[in-house]
Amino acid sequence: MGENTLERLKAKLFDRYAVERELGRGGMATVYLANDVKHDRQVAIKVLHPELSVTIGSDRFEREIKVAAKLQHPHILGLFDSGDADGLLYYVMPFVKGESLRDRLDREGQLPVDDAIQIILEVADALGHAHAQHIIHRDIKPENILLANGHALVADFGIASAIDESSKQKLTQTGMAVGTPVYMAPEQSAGEAVGPSADLYSLGCVLYEMLAGEPPFTGRNAAAIMARHMMETVPSIRIVRQSVPEEVEEAIFAALGKVPADRPQTAAAFAEILGLPIGTTVSRRATRSQTGTRRTPSGITRAFPVVEAEAESPRPLWRRPAVLAASAVVALGLGIGVWQLGPWKGKPVVTAGSLDQTHVAVLYFEDLSKDKSLGFLADGLTEALISRLGEVQGLSVVSRGGVQPYRSTTLTPDSIARVLGTGTVLRGTIEPEGGDKLTINVKLLEGSSGADLYRTGLTLPAKDFLAVRDSLAQEVARLIQKGLGKEIKLREQRQSTRSVDAWALLQRAEQLKKSGEAAAASNDTAAMGRDFRAADSLLAGAEKLDGKWADPIVMRGLISYRRSRFPGLERPAVKGWITEGLGHAERALTLESDNPDALELRGTLNYWSWLLGLEADQAKASALLNSAKTDL
Repeated sequence: MGENTLERLKAKLFDRYAVERELGRGGMATVYLANDVKHDRQVAIKVLHPELSVTIGSDRFEREIKVAAKLQHPHILGLFDSGDADGLLYYVMPFVKGESLRDRLDREGQLPVDDAIQIILEVADALGHAHAQHIIHRDIKPENILLANGHALVADFGIASAIDESSKQKLTQTGMAVGTPVYMAPEQSAGEAVGPSADLYSLGCVLYEMLAGEPPFTGRNAAAIMARHMMETVPSIRIVRQSVPEEVEEAIFAALGKVPADRPQTAAAFAEILGLPIGTTVSRRATRSQTGTRRTPSGITRAFPVVEAEAESPRPLWRRPAVLAASAVVALGLGIGVWQLGPWKGKPVVTAGSLDQTHVAVLYFEDLSKDKSLGFLADGLTEALISRLGEVQGLSVVSRGGVQPYRSTTLTPDSIARVLGTGTVLRGTIEPEGGDKLTINVKLLEGSSGADLYRTGLTLPAKDFLAVRDSLAQEVARLIQKGLGKEIKLREQRQSTRSVDAWALLQRAEQLKKSGEAAAASNDTAAMGRDFRAADSLLAGAEKLDGKWADPIVMRGLISYRRSRFPGLERPAVKGWITEGLGHAERALTLESDNPDALELRGTLNYWSWLLGLEADQAKASALLNSAKTDL
């Protein structure tokens, strides 16, 4: 895109539109501000990325845009024009002086409950109108919901549909997915046919994010996020926010049903669960005061007594029982079984807020060095702690992917604990002490209240990172033992390295990998490629220093997998990166046959290959999927 695209647009459309400047860009298109010469009005021109234009084709694009252009509704952003400008597919929309829902969420985090419900009702109204004309949006997300003059407008009808229709022929060659994984229904991520309930699933995800400040499911990559949508039960929103009415939680549970038939089948049915007919303003929302039905997370409908909201005695959030256990998973999608932890010898320790103290969240340590040069070590120590504590029988420890979204959040520890369903939270800081020492401070917090339980401090040699890692693990084990009153026995470090330099290289590579992921999220493919290449080089160095250590090999495979998802890659290139990643996975499994990270890597790569249809032979494709199921 860039200047070249802007100049091409100006040259091709000069007689109709005076294109002024770029307004923004996303995963599918770049938006430009222009003036409609004939009608003397400001418009927004959305230009699809070149690789996407090639995938869809001009004819298919025009057909889908014509269908979407027929949608006339107060909450749907209309279409003025569309066409092909020197190979660039574009469509013209009204220029809205407002912001997207994503902009507001980035600014405010959590929205007032009434505002969130009003936005959802208006979007549901728009979707109901489109669905009645057999048009499915396929990409409902905060970026496609515009806010202007106090009302919501849904944008980009027809675009995801055009991509979806072309997917069987060309899409798998580009490495792009239809929709956005964070908001995508399970059947959509599996490449199956979608109906109105897929849009309502996405709408439920958006409602959850507006209220919780975070989407219901996140992960370190698209495959991980899609797997969580397929398998995991949505967390209870009322754990995060007591002010959310029960009927709103019911609507979220209903919309996020794993099976399309278990969800509301129409936008009107979804609004009915919210307690409001479509078209009703939130200020007129009626409370229900008689026996109704509640949808549980499992999808079972039970009778329950409903009381008027005004009659409910307010209770502190810490006294409300958790509706869902954070470790509950549904054996759906890839067929992964229910994960279970070994029990304590005796009854589990439970806090007053019904949060299990043996369920622990280790939040990422904070680097307090002035130049932030200890960031790689802070992350490495955090992730090492998560790994070591996760092997302790009787402790349930939130994965690194589970705590990753809370690295820079403004949520308090007790709020994070309620979201994650953890009764114990661990926080820490690291900073230089003199020239050759490091000071690490650790606090153990009660999840239900955020109150300090115990704290400790360590001063250790700055250069011996492995000694720092192991000493910290032992000290934290003692801290948890104090807090829970239970004996904590750490197992030996699983197939780790004794090379300080190799371990340090891996932590630095992890930092570069995260930087590459951030660049990918910003569509900066040049920076993404640069960071991934540098990370792979460091990992190759770590492997050379300790050839019996599987971790750097696995991480090289993860980078290969991520490279296979570069936008615009041709089919042979995608297959090449997948093959390279599988080679890394096999080498890691040769060293350690039951390495869970290597098994996950191999399973993810095989699933990705199957999802893209890279194996033409049907029997071999089925074998790929079965292999992925087994590994995952």
